[in-house]
Amino acid sequence: MEEASLKQKTARTLKWNTIDKFASQVLYAVTGVVLANVLSKSDFGLVGAMLVFQAFASLFVDSGFSSALIQKKTPTETDYCTVFYFNLAMSVAIYAVLWFCAPLIADIFGDERLVSLSRVMFLSFILNATAIVQTNRLMKQMTVARVAIGNTLGLVVSGAVGIWMAFAGYGAWAIVWQTIVLAAVKSLFLWLTTGWVPRSRFSMASLRSVFSVGSGVMMSSFLNTVSLNVYSFIIGAYYNLVKLGCYTQADKWSKMGVMSISQILTSSFLPVLSGCQDDAERFCRMMRKMNRFTAYLVFPLMLLLITAAEPIFHILFGTKWDEAIVMFQILAARGIFVVLTSLYNNYILALGKSRSLIVYEIVKDVLMVAAIVVTIPLGVEAMIWGQLAASVIFYVYAIFEAGHLTGYRPSLMVLDAVPYAAIACVAMAAQWGVWYAVGNAWASLLLQTAVGLGVYYLANRLLHSKIQDEVLSFVLRRRKS
Repeated sequence: MEEASLKQKTARTLKWNTIDKFASQVLYAVTGVVLANVLSKSDFGLVGAMLVFQAFASLFVDSGFSSALIQKKTPTETDYCTVFYFNLAMSVAIYAVLWFCAPLIADIFGDERLVSLSRVMFLSFILNATAIVQTNRLMKQMTVARVAIGNTLGLVVSGAVGIWMAFAGYGAWAIVWQTIVLAAVKSLFLWLTTGWVPRSRFSMASLRSVFSVGSGVMMSSFLNTVSLNVYSFIIGAYYNLVKLGCYTQADKWSKMGVMSISQILTSSFLPVLSGCQDDAERFCRMMRKMNRFTAYLVFPLMLLLITAAEPIFHILFGTKWDEAIVMFQILAARGIFVVLTSLYNNYILALGKSRSLIVYEIVKDVLMVAAIVVTIPLGVEAMIWGQLAASVIFYVYAIFEAGHLTGYRPSLMVLDAVPYAAIACVAMAAQWGVWYAVGNAWASLLLQTAVGLGVYYLANRLLHSKIQDEVLSFVLRRRKS
């Protein structure tokens, strides 16, 4: 009964996380398409430069303690209050530092507009910090419907603001204020609806209790953030803001698929894994099912994005961003390995092995730095190929590391994923055939999607895929009810 209840909770959490990410990405895509057609490549380069620093600031604001609270079996009210006040204090302190550093940021990228733009843009992570614990509590309880509604509401309001400002000629300010409004609306909604407000409690003992895992997660996240943003920094500083604008577009649209899948799986699976961390047999059984489910989902979706990249870009942007298409395809291929290694990261985190997470990220960053050193003289596209190569090598390392720490044999880990990868490659070949046979972008996209997913479904049906049966059973049962 307990396992059946846990399975139902996991399924509901997956459902709401999927709804959240799907709705968010649709709204984000609509706004992004309009802005990409109205604003210049230089405008996106300016925003890309600020996002590098925003990513690090947001990381230090959270400090990994939110993940530590999810990993912790029974966090107390004092734990939540302590983390809330710590996050809020950190956000204010880091904003003050970045406010004074704004002229330096402008000097690095050679554009004085970054001084005022960044000082406003960085306010968003203070707003986000005020609702981190509310979001965390809902995730821990596996009741994430409010998070989905808040995100959707924030994207609707902020998207309207961003689009209006873009057409009004505000340039990069449209994206800056879109970001501020999004953070403000999401945070306000959670404050008004969750029923949780911080009490006057702060405990150093409580902070220390989550520090061992939190500090490891923070260091791991710091290194991960370095690997995700160092390319934007180098392209903007070493090349120019126009090149950075193209890379930012390719990176943003590829991440819409990659990060959505990764975040859905993390927020859905981590509470489940942390709840059975003391039962080795059950923990391993959960990992195997999660691994197969992830492979079933990620391979067809990411390979579809790769094959349909050109019609997607032409439908959305005409030929304005053609330079970004190949970058997008390479980054989408890399995204497959990003999702899988993030999943293995969750296995390690659920066991509380925070020091291993640091080693995990160090290996990834060493590979990334090596790729940059080799490819930076060869141009932006070569640098992105280097990212893909480094991710493939790191994937091999991640399999053995996660297997060693969790008892999930590397050979079994690969065998659980290979069937879905093979079937997705067959579907991909059919999608390429459609693209070469059909010249019209709309017709090609629709046919590629129908043929690819149809082939994938039928092949899994013929091979009696249990994961596909479970997914369809859950979806159809919910639809009937």
